Amino acid sequence: MIKDKILDALNKQIKLEGDSSQLYLAMASWAEVKGLEGSANFLYAHADEERTHMLKLVKFINERGGKAFVPQIEEPKQDFASLKDVFTAILNHEIFVSESINDIVGLTLEERDYTTHNFMQWYVSEQIEEERLARTILDKLNMIGEDKGGLYLFDRDIVSMDVAANTTA
Repeated sequence: MIKDKILDALNKQIKLEGDSSQLYLAMASWAEVKGLEGSANFLYAHADEERTHMLKLVKFINERGGKAFVPQIEEPKQDFASLKDVFTAILNHEIFVSESINDIVGLTLEERDYTTHNFMQWYVSEQIEEERLARTILDKLNMIGEDKGGLYLFDRDIVSMDVAANTTA
């Protein structure tokens, strides 16, 4: 049986993962409307990935004898100044998510819940990759600057960049 403190923390993480999915979805919609099809597809895929992270937590809680709480999802920000603004927001959000996961990992050690600790290690590794990918994309966008030709090429290539990141992790 999962302890109440850990159950509460995991249920909060479910909400955070759901909010993350909605944020990526809003960003994807923004990019699509701006004609950034590659970036939109990248962001739509990440919205699905965040939802999968949420479902993984739901199933884990329920399998451990707890009851996963499916919360109301908050409306995310809808407008962005630029693609660089989008990926800056992503990096900041992923750092926030990493801190939340680290707090849960710390709690599992305090509570001597090694099963949940082991489960959460997947999230720790995933967050390292998420932050690295956001930083890499921001580095590329900083190199491009305001060059529209560079942005066009970036948008065309972003999907393959994500595939390459997933094969190296």
